[in-house]
Amino acid sequence: MNDLFEYDNAKSNHLTNLSLNRLPLLSWDFYGTFLQNLNDDFSDLKELQSLTISNNWISEFDFGKELQQENVIVVTDSTLKIVFASHNLNKMTGYQSNEVIGKTPKFFQGQATSQETNDEIRMAIKSHEPFEKIIVNYRKSGETYDCLIKGFPIFNKKGQLSHFIAFERVA
Repeated sequence: MNDLFEYDNAKSNHLTNLSLNRLPLLSWDFYGTFLQNLNDDFSDLKELQSLTISNNWISEFDFGKELQQENVIVVTDSTLKIVFASHNLNKMTGYQSNEVIGKTPKFFQGQATSQETNDEIRMAIKSHEPFEKIIVNYRKSGETYDCLIKGFPIFNKKGQLSHFIAFERVA
């Protein structure tokens, strides 16, 4: 019976001395950011799928994989006007996607951009060939960064050049 009395005392003392630590709100912020990025990826995938279907692309690109690897995806029309840029462009350049629509990729270039590399990219585009180059680009803040670009022509089901696509990341 004495053991039961000691148990009740210990339980009472434990409950009165118990303090609960709350989780900081920041932990939910991380989860919220994750969900927002996931939602943005799905939104980008939906728009890329729509472009693929509406333009009859012959495409074997794994857009989901590219976004998971945090590559920025930029799609231009055949005249090199940007028609799509993934949401993560902002993280790399400081520009929102809607700020670059209608501009050409030269928009990101400046004085420190190598003319030789630029010419090599231009020749690959002109001959409808894939390319992989590192080029100096400029962020919205004016800061330079080395950008690894993997560019590809996209053809429609009739075999005609439709668009160009680039998978980009900071080199």
